[in-house]
Amino acid sequence: MPRGGAALHPAEYHPHAAVRATDRPHALPPVRAAEPVRAAGASCRCAGGAALLVHGAARGPGRAGARAGAGARARLSVPGLRHPEGVNAQPPMHDPPPSSSAEALRARHGARWRWLLLLTVMVGTMASIMSSTVVNVAIPGLSQQFTLGQARAQWVSSGFMVAMTVSMLTTPWLLARFGYRATYNGCMLLLLAGGVLGGVAQSYPLVLAARVAEGLAAGVVQPIPAVIIMRAFEPNEQGRASGLFGMGVVLAPALGPSIGGVLVDWFGWRSIFFMVAPFCLLALWLARRYVPTTAPGGAATRRDETLDGVGLLLGSAGTLCLLNGLVALRAGPAVEAAALLALAAICLAGFIGWQRRCVRLGRAPLINLALFAWRPFAMGVLVALIYGTALFGSTYLLPVYMQMGLGLSASSVGAILLPAGLVLAATIPLVARWADRLPASGLVNTGLALLALSFAAMVTVGLAPGLWHLTALGIVGRIGLGFILPSLNLGAMRGLALPLIPQGSSVINFARTLGGAAGISLCGIALEWRLAAHGTSLTEGAPSAARLAAFDEVFLMLAALCGMAMLAARHLSTPAAGADR
Repeated sequence: MPRGGAALHPAEYHPHAAVRATDRPHALPPVRAAEPVRAAGASCRCAGGAALLVHGAARGPGRAGARAGAGARARLSVPGLRHPEGVNAQPPMHDPPPSSSAEALRARHGARWRWLLLLTVMVGTMASIMSSTVVNVAIPGLSQQFTLGQARAQWVSSGFMVAMTVSMLTTPWLLARFGYRATYNGCMLLLLAGGVLGGVAQSYPLVLAARVAEGLAAGVVQPIPAVIIMRAFEPNEQGRASGLFGMGVVLAPALGPSIGGVLVDWFGWRSIFFMVAPFCLLALWLARRYVPTTAPGGAATRRDETLDGVGLLLGSAGTLCLLNGLVALRAGPAVEAAALLALAAICLAGFIGWQRRCVRLGRAPLINLALFAWRPFAMGVLVALIYGTALFGSTYLLPVYMQMGLGLSASSVGAILLPAGLVLAATIPLVARWADRLPASGLVNTGLALLALSFAAMVTVGLAPGLWHLTALGIVGRIGLGFILPSLNLGAMRGLALPLIPQGSSVINFARTLGGAAGISLCGIALEWRLAAHGTSLTEGAPSAARLAAFDEVFLMLAALCGMAMLAARHLSTPAAGADR
């Protein structure tokens, strides 16, 4: 093992060599790997005979992982990974100045530094989430000013989601190439620029360009907190850290529509683009003090690896073809829709083939497919994909439903959604403590059931609803979300070797946002379809029973999606070893 902080990275390992999560220097107290509960040599098998032994993973239902002990190790043998030991490993290039390294910041601030670091990335993530959700309140006003139909207007949301989805895959490479602080600051500056540009734009294409810029920044920054939680915190602290982070982050979608609704009513739709500015400025200030240039936990990576541009191109093309194909199912000819969806499938097949080729050639793949050999991770990705479709689809649908289906004002929409967001913020830290001790499968399934119930119960809302009725349904759904948010990432990534956590976090977030981007398009398509079936539209006069029935059927579709996700959630991992307190 190289001395002096030699870095580990998936692209640096020889095929079939073992990665040992405990054989690395740590800037913080090392995250202890638990002894596998199976006999030595037991493994999950991946393609090519690669074996995966994961730390902290229980093998039977209801069993906690084995106790962490001295010398316990997590081993991962995968194609395309090589351990630097014995292969002429070189020290990390461009060593950061001591004053900005993780080691120096920990020495300066003590044990509280990791919590301050988490607070810093939480502020930036709040800004990115707010930019994704708050714009939905302004879609009706924006549509009127630029004379947009439903299909074009929804690209204000979908364009953001597409950019965010694709850029998430670049996070591990950017962190390795430019370091944590430079990557984070770049994201905040781009997000700030996109918000200002959107607020002053005088044409719809410029608004769309601003949303794409914001999406690119949001996509890179959102996987970072999970990496920090899994690397910088002990296993028995990860649930608590996830809860604290989640409690702060959910305030963004809770407060965003509420404040945004008031701003739209008072100052017009342009004002909501400027809401991210104070968060971005605060994040930049905090980053100078608490974000290191090296990775927490001493897991810095080499800076001389090249980005998998071919993989990124195939992933981007596939995502665009998929979303445009979904739109074409409603507005375009059937031949166009079929061609776009077929191209999406071809891009997916090409992407998988290219990632395997990168492994064979010893290059760094955009996504290391060996991640999917660990079943809880694979099932977690599937859950994230499905529930992301339902969740993000609903964030687009709810404001449109309340304003155009029920005839409520934008400020009323914000007032209805605010209590649900506050309840969500209170639920997350409670569930997060349970996540350190209880199986993630039960927590996630409870959350999905409550989320499905809130969607299905929308059929009970009439044309003259009481605000309390809508508020109660929103609270039920957000309690469900409070069960999912702190549990899903932990249940999916517990057991992964530490060097694979950045890619694991990126893939989980990629799946959720890909589902979200598809969900926004799917809700738009389904709504137009059901409106036409009921002989009405969103632009014809006052709200009607026919229009309300169309919305109800789309909500039932979202409830069914949550039910599908529950089937996959049964296979998430058990709590990490040594997590009992």
